[in-house]
Amino acid sequence: MAFGPYLLLATLEGLVMAAVLALTALGLSLVFGVMRVVNVAHGEFFMLGAVLAWWVSSLVSGNPAIGFLLALIVSPLIVGAVALVSERLVLRRLDYKPEATIVATIGLLYIIQQLVLTFYGPEARPVVAPFDFRIRLPWFGYSSYKLAVIAASILLVLATWFVLTRTKIGLVMRATQYDGEIAQAFGVPVDRVYAGVFALGAMLAAVAAVLIVPIQQAHYLMGLDPLLLSFIVVIIGGLGSLRGTVVAAVLIGLSDGIISVFFSPTLAKIIATSFVALVLVFRPQGLFGAETR
Repeated sequence: MAFGPYLLLATLEGLVMAAVLALTALGLSLVFGVMRVVNVAHGEFFMLGAVLAWWVSSLVSGNPAIGFLLALIVSPLIVGAVALVSERLVLRRLDYKPEATIVATIGLLYIIQQLVLTFYGPEARPVVAPFDFRIRLPWFGYSSYKLAVIAASILLVLATWFVLTRTKIGLVMRATQYDGEIAQAFGVPVDRVYAGVFALGAMLAAVAAVLIVPIQQAHYLMGLDPLLLSFIVVIIGGLGSLRGTVVAAVLIGLSDGIISVFFSPTLAKIIATSFVALVLVFRPQGLFGAETR
């Protein structure tokens, strides 16, 4: 294959990764932006979404599209419920203190991981894509499902933007983000907002996992890379910035996809981590984050 088509293939693979990463990092960014909580268990919510997608789809025989669509609905709801219970039983009791919540979410990470290992096992298991015909490009054929993942991610990011900027729910979330005490003085149920945001962040990660699991098989350690890359994205884009999260996800996804194809995945991770170091040194608030006063 010539260099041009090879670059196009690498770019498409990078866009698929960027699409999934944007959804995963968006959930992490929302939780930090509104609650000021660094959720170290975010990657395990991603992993749990993938494992549940396999379980739900395996219950449905016949057309794989039915099982996949059912998983796309049921899996995020279950993960959101788990996140909601975790917020009520753990984070709220710690009063959302930064140091305590970091330790608590680390513990939550290992609890979810070991429970999945116990009941699901160490095997990597596939989920059949709802469709997978190949679209003929001038140089090669490409998976229609991967293009659908990119389109679905764009629609979900736009829907999240619309909710945050054009609805009353988004107004309440933004008010809580700017000043929780004043918002509570005006009658905003801050505790309910925190619970909803934490569940929403986990559900976005679960949706991303359901979308990617027909491409990457579900296994109990698959949450580690999404967690690392999500932290890289939110640091580069700016903690709590929707625009920064999307831009950084595209940059990291494309660079990781292209560099992994032409060189190695390890080099891609090294470059991404180096970029984080440069951002922390020269612009600690991130590319689009607001400067703290």
